Amino acid sequence: MHQVHQEFGERSLGVGVGVGVGVDVDGRQSVDWICQPRLAADAREAAFRFLAGLHPAPPAHVSQNLVLLVSELVTNALRHAGGVTVLRLRADRCSVEVAVVDPSPAHPQDRTPDLAGRNGGFGWPMVQRLARTVAVRNEVGGGKAVCATLMR
Repeated sequence: MHQVHQEFGERSLGVGVGVGVGVDVDGRQSVDWICQPRLAADAREAAFRFLAGLHPAPPAHVSQNLVLLVSELVTNALRHAGGVTVLRLRADRCSVEVAVVDPSPAHPQDRTPDLAGRNGGFGWPMVQRLARTVAVRNEVGGGKAVCATLMR
């Protein structure tokens, strides 16, 4: 996989940004973007750049939903799981997937949304509604990956 590092002014997408084209197990071509964002804003910027490189571009609602999923999953990892180990974006001709790996083994939990706006509780249900599929898997070295797929 081709390795690049991209800077955004004072911010950085993080260590080990990589963009590559591969072939999945079904023989379909896929595009991958891998980074370690330190802020949700960096993750959104990565998602915008990833989407800009897809041809044909996904419909606007898919792009908007992907950016929202990336933002929510990264924000949750930063807030509840001790950070983001890896953000991976992958697309093939049928779907777009986001995976956020973090160091915590604790799976996301449904919470009653705080209508006063102090304690959140809206993100995880929104992720589950926006994505076609959502999966949480334990990582071999510890932590977990939260994966969400959108149909392209």
